[in-house]
Amino acid sequence: MPDAALFSLSDKAGAAEVAKALVERGTVIYATGGTRTFLAEHGIDARDVGDLTGFPSLFDGRVKTLHPKVFGAILYDRSNPAHEDQARIYNIHDLRVLVVNLYPFEATVAKDGTTLSEAIEQIDIGGVALLRAAAKNFQHVTILSHPSQYNAFLSALPKGGLDDGTRRRLAISAFERTAEYDAAIAHYLATEGEVLPSELPGALRLTMPLAQSLRYGENPQMRAAFYLDRRDSLPEQLHGKALSYNNLLDLDATLRLLSRAPLGAHIGSERERFVRAAIVKHTVPCGVAQRSSVSKAVSDALEADTVSAFGGIIAVDGPVDLDTARALSSFFLEIVAAPQFDDDALALLKKKKNLRIMRYEPGLPDRLQRELQLRSALGGVLAEEEDRSFTPESWRVVSKREPLPQEWHDLAFAWDVVRHVKSNGVVIVKGGATRGICAGQTNRVSAVKIAARRAGEFAKGAACASDGFFPFPDGLEAAAQAGCTAIVAPEGSVRDQEVIDAADRLGVSLVFSTHRYFLH
Repeated sequence: MPDAALFSLSDKAGAAEVAKALVERGTVIYATGGTRTFLAEHGIDARDVGDLTGFPSLFDGRVKTLHPKVFGAILYDRSNPAHEDQARIYNIHDLRVLVVNLYPFEATVAKDGTTLSEAIEQIDIGGVALLRAAAKNFQHVTILSHPSQYNAFLSALPKGGLDDGTRRRLAISAFERTAEYDAAIAHYLATEGEVLPSELPGALRLTMPLAQSLRYGENPQMRAAFYLDRRDSLPEQLHGKALSYNNLLDLDATLRLLSRAPLGAHIGSERERFVRAAIVKHTVPCGVAQRSSVSKAVSDALEADTVSAFGGIIAVDGPVDLDTARALSSFFLEIVAAPQFDDDALALLKKKKNLRIMRYEPGLPDRLQRELQLRSALGGVLAEEEDRSFTPESWRVVSKREPLPQEWHDLAFAWDVVRHVKSNGVVIVKGGATRGICAGQTNRVSAVKIAARRAGEFAKGAACASDGFFPFPDGLEAAAQAGCTAIVAPEGSVRDQEVIDAADRLGVSLVFSTHRYFLH
């Protein structure tokens, strides 16, 4: 039998060039229905897979390639004389090259309004089996599972084909793709569709493809890489040096600060009309402000802590105009991230050779908050996500003094920020900008005192947020002594009443939340 190749494609980009090169070398081309039509349109005489199997495509195309004549032609061991004999006896062809990619399941379920039946129709069965079969027999068969592999294959053809190492790497890619594909299907069926299960997935499969290799990890003696799910979209880098491991961690932390907690109208829903700017250093917020304009939000976020802002990462949730770019240009920053940049603003920022400029999709900050959170621990993986069946968060004023309107706004803003601060975390806000942030303290009183010291005179008349409850009145007393007049913290301490009594004695407003936001 002459050498043969099988084409079965959803993404047909570049496939015609591969088929033409194989035909020129005397390879017989077989193809499934839509792919065969595509090749014919490009002047390539491909035979139908039914010529191999003796069966037409069945059940609306659900069964085309699932046949011994196809899988025998892929899987038999060319170095085994008994296999060669069986191939001759049963008229099994010699399929040496497979060009196969899968139904676009991930792209289909990513579209709004996709129904369960539509998703199921995009679950590829035969294609997955073809990839696995060819990958198993990579010593004799070449499997091309993505258009990005075609150029290297075409370059190697005149030299006698691919070497063993390259075919093995292609096999690895095929197995990675089938694992990723199955994981995407399992995840969708477990979490989406017409019925939403109340439990986390019964199995967690990390099959994210490599997005980019990194220069090194947290420190130069460590190696690192970034892996990203095909359904996710990395912010687009418009300028600057390559992103590092630490850059990506900080960028994630900064974008999360732009997400608004779902609080009630009486807790400052007007914040939605404000633009927010956030600056992070080593994943810790060091300046956050919300204003009516992007340039003002950026300026005030930078001024909140100019020392810490040096070498930080800034993100805004509005378009960067020329005035904003001028404000940004006055500081040394590692990254500037925004959903949009005006042309003149981008031109000005690009004058800084190493500044990384990132454009992200507007919905990314909220999506980061909703997705499953993963962390490694003890050689395994911890996973958590918001429990949608949990009682929604609510606030109540427990002191005699009610917060003033501006204090409500500042309390809501401080609460948005403190949930992104390592525990024990305390945030002091005045006039819609952070004035003092303290993270990672083992002592809550110390966290209050450090945040107050950083706020200085701005602590007078400010709002203070604590990510956990006050176990004793001393934390609240420290905030009031610094000048804070409104405080929000979770309820739940056995000494809550003592803390309330201290608030009334000192004349400050105290608001309790039903939720806590420890961040480890």
